Amino acid sequence: MWSIATIGPGRPRAEVCETHTAVLFFAGDRVYKLKKPVDLGFLNWTTVPARREACEREVELNRRFSPDVYLGLGELREPGSREPEPIVVMRRMPVERRLARLVREGADVDDVLRSVARQLAAWHARAPRGPEVDEQGTRDALASRWEDSFRQVRELAGDDGLPEVERLVRRYLTGRRPLFDARIEQGRVVDGHGDLLAEDVFCLDDGPRLLDCLEFDDRLRHVDGLDDAAFLAMDLEQLGAPDAAAYFLARYGEFSGDPAPSSLRHHYVAYRAFVRAKVSLIQARQGAPDAEAAFRRLVSTTLRHLRTAAVGLTLVGGLPGSGKSTLAGALADRLGVTLLSSDRLRKELAGIPADRSAAAGYGEGIYTPEWTAKTYAVLLDRATALLSAGESVVLDATWSDAAQREAAHRVAERAHADLVALRCHAPDGVAAARLDARTPGPSDADTSVAAAMRATAAPWPEAVPVDTGGALGAAVEQAMAAVRPWGTARAPVFRRPYMEPG
Repeated sequence: MWSIATIGPGRPRAEVCETHTAVLFFAGDRVYKLKKPVDLGFLNWTTVPARREACEREVELNRRFSPDVYLGLGELREPGSREPEPIVVMRRMPVERRLARLVREGADVDDVLRSVARQLAAWHARAPRGPEVDEQGTRDALASRWEDSFRQVRELAGDDGLPEVERLVRRYLTGRRPLFDARIEQGRVVDGHGDLLAEDVFCLDDGPRLLDCLEFDDRLRHVDGLDDAAFLAMDLEQLGAPDAAAYFLARYGEFSGDPAPSSLRHHYVAYRAFVRAKVSLIQARQGAPDAEAAFRRLVSTTLRHLRTAAVGLTLVGGLPGSGKSTLAGALADRLGVTLLSSDRLRKELAGIPADRSAAAGYGEGIYTPEWTAKTYAVLLDRATALLSAGESVVLDATWSDAAQREAAHRVAERAHADLVALRCHAPDGVAAARLDARTPGPSDADTSVAAAMRATAAPWPEAVPVDTGGALGAAVEQAMAAVRPWGTARAPVFRRPYMEPG
């Protein structure tokens, strides 16, 4: 909430801004920040000593990012008062250079976002680390923060909460402990900013200034660096700039050398959106206008990213000539996920180049039942490792054996991943023409092998049939409808650093 008063003709204006935790007074080239005497559960500033400690911490911590902005600690004293009220004294920033304002005005902010990403990554590279910091980066610590937010939202909203959000969060976290353990081993958990919003980034000629880091609870500032960056990405998206959000995270990944899977990026953006939704709900209960609508919008953002973050195992099967490998490759590209092929893996295990023929009769050579069982076992082992690391996987194989399909189902269950099965089919004449025109490559099957496999293939009623007899694009759209049944309301694409232009 803002209050504005003109000091006099041609003179700077005095302004007052109120948040859910503080009141800020703008006068001349200074800002004076007063902490509210509130107890919100996650912070308690009901005493002067508590507010003084919070002010001191705010100055100390924010000087890490913008030392020339945070000038020090001041005091307000009323006549006859025993204890002065502590305030944070800051250099006033030009409002026209606020990142949020530039985004709303449609300005080109790519250079600014690149500078912010570089500055944030540079801080993360030298930020404090250690057992206490690492503890907050564990899977269980993140789960605990989610659960705390769920409880607080239930209490504030007075209902049963948001069941789909809770279900998707718990499913993702339950199957991803190895991912979070690896992040800690890689040194990705740091003492970061904790509250990076576009309103608090000022784009000055000599570089950006990042203000207002989280000071009231060190544990909430001890985060994965990607989690730290995800807050600004979430905020940019709320400002109507999803492309800027994706660009910023890509640049952060580039400067930090972070190989994080896309699912983790989306999960952290969802987490940050939900934290902000909780704050909006608090503001709504304090009477802030439009806060209720902001809460609903942020919950929608949370859901969109959680759905996109869901880790999936997609089986793309069918007889030789059905177009399964072509569809699997196109689908993996469309989803931006890992593709594993049984044909390629079989030859890898046999020490044969993928483009060299190993043609043999049905059930012979490297196509005996033993070789097939070994190939599928290794295929599923690799899928298991990827799924636990947050990587969704498309598995290209015939999947003609029910036991192999059941094994894949168990892998998905253990990894708490969504399983989708697609069965490719094409008219007999189309399939035969494809086999006749096939050049040496990963698959060695010909029309005789295809006929033998057709005679022994087990029914696959649970698979979604995909007609591959026509245009590839049409088949991909059929597959996408099965893999992502919630449709086109997708979150921005956050690609890995090496997939982005330099």
